Amino acid sequence: MTQFRKHIKDPLYRNALFLIASSVVATGLGFFFWTVVARLYTETDVGFGAAIISAMSLLAVLSRLGFGFTIIRFLPKAKAPEEMINSCFTLSGLVSLALAVIFIIGLDFWSPALIFIKNNLIFATAFAVFVLVYALQGLMAEVFVAKRRAEFNLSMNTIFSLLKIPLPFVLVSFFYTFGIVSSWGIASAVAFTVSALWFVPRILAGYKPLPKLNWGILKEFWRYSAGNYIASVLQLAPPLVLPLLIVNLLGPAQNAYFYVGWRIAGLLFIIPVAVSQSLLAEGSHFEDRLHVDVGRSIKFTFLILIPAIILVCLLGKWLLLLFGESYSTNALLMLWVLGASGVFVGFISIYQSILRVEGRIRELVYLSVFTAAAVLTGSYFVAPSFGIVGVAYVWLGVQGVVSLYVIQAMRSRLRPQG
Repeated sequence: MTQFRKHIKDPLYRNALFLIASSVVATGLGFFFWTVVARLYTETDVGFGAAIISAMSLLAVLSRLGFGFTIIRFLPKAKAPEEMINSCFTLSGLVSLALAVIFIIGLDFWSPALIFIKNNLIFATAFAVFVLVYALQGLMAEVFVAKRRAEFNLSMNTIFSLLKIPLPFVLVSFFYTFGIVSSWGIASAVAFTVSALWFVPRILAGYKPLPKLNWGILKEFWRYSAGNYIASVLQLAPPLVLPLLIVNLLGPAQNAYFYVGWRIAGLLFIIPVAVSQSLLAEGSHFEDRLHVDVGRSIKFTFLILIPAIILVCLLGKWLLLLFGESYSTNALLMLWVLGASGVFVGFISIYQSILRVEGRIRELVYLSVFTAAAVLTGSYFVAPSFGIVGVAYVWLGVQGVVSLYVIQAMRSRLRPQG
């Protein structure tokens, strides 16, 4: 208990634990959400809903312009933190609306299966608003990480996750497939509003969420933001694009199985991602002890990750049965393969934070380009013949290859420091 209390007080571990808890709450309650949805809606509706939410998430990532990592890296030492936050929020919000409109107009080209959004004014308007809110909610989470107050991430995600559970019961009769999407979007809007009006002022006295564009501040870190923008989009492209690819190649039912399996595997991926975010925050405050924090982060990551992988693989069948027998039959092998990749994701996530702290953004972009291109291209050719399991093997193989490079690079970089 003495050691545990000591670790809790350490900002690196404290931030990481709260981020893990936040993601576990979001994912765990997310499972419950999708379990409810699977009982209320058909598999076709679930497949379409998952594809739309993936599209919203992808557009939200594109809209953030790399500001998330920029906030973590530079907010701790910013001279005008309030203006920095609001400028990032404002520009990201404007871009999100523009991208949502472009996506809706071009649905005939990039996702014909979702054309019904374009043909319904209410669906189209709601889609654009939800993309805006989801983009800002993501940036809000990085503000809490930057200020080393990740407990507010937990609060925000808890509000979001709890609120979206009862909404499908209300919306199923009115919006059908879009009831799933609306539940997600409305809950996100409430969570962001509470965070902006209540949580942020508690860590930044006098903060007010007002539209503002200070180009002088934005220009200070535009190079860093641009590089991280490219890298973050590419890193998130596979999990966000794959549901769109699968729904068009294999149909909505197979996409439902894939999406649920991926969400369960995501429980494992949140561990290294959370620790790497905490490492980035600590590295931004104390760059001189980065090599020490990297070693601590690796040990902490695998101390939690390895037992979690074993547990998810053992319980995978029963987790999938919560959604229905067809999900367990079609997604179990895929879940095992994705679970095994968690080890590789652990090393890669830590190395990405090293690159961000040291400003080696070009290398980060190159790694992201290779990973995204290999996963998406491989999946496109493998999916028609081997289905969602084939997509999982492509993911595992690519992560394994990248991790070999990452491990060697970390050994080379960290050897001089001890």
